Amino acid sequence: MSETINNREYRQNVIKQVIEQLHAGKTVDEVKQQFEDAFAGVSAKEISEAEQALIMDGLPITEVQRLCDVHAAVFKGSIEEIHQPTDQKEIPGHPVNTLVRENRALERIIEKFITPFISDLTDEANITALKDGLEKLSKIEVHYLKKENLLFPYMEQYGITAPPKVMWGVDDEIRDQIKEIRGLLGNSSTNLDELKQKIDYMIERVNEMIFKEENILLPMLIETLTQDEWKKIADESGELGFLVDKVPEWKPTKEYKEAVREEIKEAGVITLPTGVLKAEELVGMLNTLPFDITFVDKNDVVKYFSQSEERIFPRTKAVIGRNVSNCHPPASVHIVEQIVEDLRSGKKTHEDFWIKMGDKYILIRYYAVKDEKGEFLGVLEVTQNIKPIQEITGEKRLVSND
Repeated sequence: MSETINNREYRQNVIKQVIEQLHAGKTVDEVKQQFEDAFAGVSAKEISEAEQALIMDGLPITEVQRLCDVHAAVFKGSIEEIHQPTDQKEIPGHPVNTLVRENRALERIIEKFITPFISDLTDEANITALKDGLEKLSKIEVHYLKKENLLFPYMEQYGITAPPKVMWGVDDEIRDQIKEIRGLLGNSSTNLDELKQKIDYMIERVNEMIFKEENILLPMLIETLTQDEWKKIADESGELGFLVDKVPEWKPTKEYKEAVREEIKEAGVITLPTGVLKAEELVGMLNTLPFDITFVDKNDVVKYFSQSEERIFPRTKAVIGRNVSNCHPPASVHIVEQIVEDLRSGKKTHEDFWIKMGDKYILIRYYAVKDEKGEFLGVLEVTQNIKPIQEITGEKRLVSND
């Protein structure tokens, strides 16, 4: 037992050393051998556990993200030792099968619509084709949203917290790379050699993430999640969308029984200080509001979100019971934590942000929720597209005939 512990401590120290060397400017190739020597024959799960232990000890997640490229470089040579059950990959409609199908779709987009056109960036036809290809590749957002909002919450429930945070950070880097390249294409001041390097590097990062998902993330999930949990993920995936067509409904061969929840029965009534409502009436009212609301309790746990027809930010039922800090990318989580703390302490009663998203102008408001005695109960997030409101002019005093 002591030898196992010492080996794990040794490997954690190796991870620290590799991160320090990467931080100092060394390349992946320069540290690859050191990492491989220490982790030869070790499963991806143990490496993730070592990373998680370091994060718990205070190592910033952004530093652990530096290891992602090393992971890919090492595992590509020794992936045979990782246990990879394949049944789920072959079941149409199973989330594992869908994720793998989407990865193949991403590879086809890169191979067919991007790679053939990067050799000559002075050709206007190539630039036009690349713009089209990158627009297709930007749909990777749908793929990453499902991973971050459906898979990661279940991993966190099982205490697997470090890998999701690290992977989410890399997802955001890839998103930023695609966005940057789309902005540089066709710009007369763009250095074409540097642009080609950026495109090549972006393709490399996307392919490495595909590799990590299928050889590290999925085996970990397959070993951990129950059939009921996979069924819930499958049922909610449609709300976020798919990169591939014809995703059938997955019906497990074994009888599926949804876990019993402590919830108000549909026929029940809820007595409020200013009235009495049936549960279905309350749900209908909240979902009819022209904005999204999300409630996080005083323990920073997501307890509720409304389901309006035009939801602005993705929400799935997997988020219920999740710590709010885990619901945001590592790069912005400190902002969320500061907002919650300011509202909890009473320093602020609310905080507002407004951002542009395509043709929408989004107002995001956070409110401290308190009881009659002024005790802090949690935080209410209200999100609304205010562009139609900003466009209102004049007056309207008559009922429309529409």
